[in-house]
Amino acid sequence: MYNNIKNIIVIASGKGGVGKSTISANIAITIANIGFKVGLLDADIYGPSIPLMFDIENKKISIIEIDNNKKIKPVIKYGIKILSIGFFSDLNQAIVWRGPMASKAIKQFIHESYWEKLDFLIVDLPPGTGDIHLSIIHELNITGAILVSTPQIISLIDVRKSIAMFNNKHINVPIIGIIENMSFFSTKKKKYYIFGKKGVKKMAKYLNIKFLGEIPIIESIRKYSDFGYPIVLKNNKEISSIFNRIANKIINYTYINNL
Repeated sequence: MYNNIKNIIVIASGKGGVGKSTISANIAITIANIGFKVGLLDADIYGPSIPLMFDIENKKISIIEIDNNKKIKPVIKYGIKILSIGFFSDLNQAIVWRGPMASKAIKQFIHESYWEKLDFLIVDLPPGTGDIHLSIIHELNITGAILVSTPQIISLIDVRKSIAMFNNKHINVPIIGIIENMSFFSTKKKKYYIFGKKGVKKMAKYLNIKFLGEIPIIESIRKYSDFGYPIVLKNNKEISSIFNRIANKIINYTYINNL
């Protein structure tokens, strides 16, 4: 697998509900639109949302044979190769697994999938710092991690735990940077900092982590995610420019570190 994938980027958050999967989907599409071959692994075993965001929640996985070995073939949508536990379960079915079973499923995704050649594999991690995170970190040669948080203190407390995990000497995954989501709500007259003002940017500066950008609260981001059509596909200049800046920072990081 590793010979076919140049860069593996994990996207994490300490807390659920901060928009990590929405950001993962839009970053994957933006990097693909720049001209790279991109895969997206939905590693959130208990709450897979990537199939819904790509309008493929009813798709079924096919199995192909490569060199006498059976492999899982990712679903392709909007030019992205996608794999998710959501393809193996009913939309209304709860996945009630203990940690070892969830970790086993992730290992199967990693070792028994046929991604072909990719420039980037984006891995959408579940919230927290549990067994799935450790399984992925130990099984994959990760290029770097991106953190996502909203600005309020309760989210910042949790994301710092994720930062500590990646910085742990036994894990030691490089942190590419951090993104602030739901930064503010803007009208023609004023910006409203609903969840606090520039909390992520301040924390990034304090911890000496690169700040990758801020994403405002915009109804269309939520709307098109629910419709299975990530917002960057709409060519909205404001939103596309934000994700383009973030994507280019990621690409530049991998270029420099691959020299």
